[in-house]
Amino acid sequence: MNNFNVDDYKNLVAMKKEPSPILKNCIWAFFVGGTICTVGECLRMLYIYLGISETDAPTVVSVTLIFIAAVLTGLGVFDKLARHAGAGTLLPITGFANSVVSPAIDNKAEGWVLGVGAKIFIIAGPVILYGILAGTVYGVIYFIIQLI
Repeated sequence: MNNFNVDDYKNLVAMKKEPSPILKNCIWAFFVGGTICTVGECLRMLYIYLGISETDAPTVVSVTLIFIAAVLTGLGVFDKLARHAGAGTLLPITGFANSVVSPAIDNKAEGWVLGVGAKIFIIAGPVILYGILAGTVYGVIYFIIQLI
């Protein structure tokens, strides 16, 4: 029986892992992220052309991008794209939609309540929690500063 210590294990992992193609990954992330942003801008211009006000169009674009990312996640397309694009798919809107839908799909077999309902925000929950907490703290500090 082999007795590996922590250093031996780290050395073994270092020998076995493939080097990461950083430049290739950055280029993929740049182009995929840029494409998603370009699609968002095209949607914004389309919605304005269709008569939605310039102040409401960004909200409709956000909802549309969330819907598209959720559907693509459900179809398994978003995960394949993310495998190649990496951080390019982590734009706040599309990445958030994926982080909500993926656990729901993965835990669907456990049922609607204990599977989908209980696990849907397992990844996105901390983001929502700390986003609200940070916004509240910032708001209180801003309010106090305004009183001074």
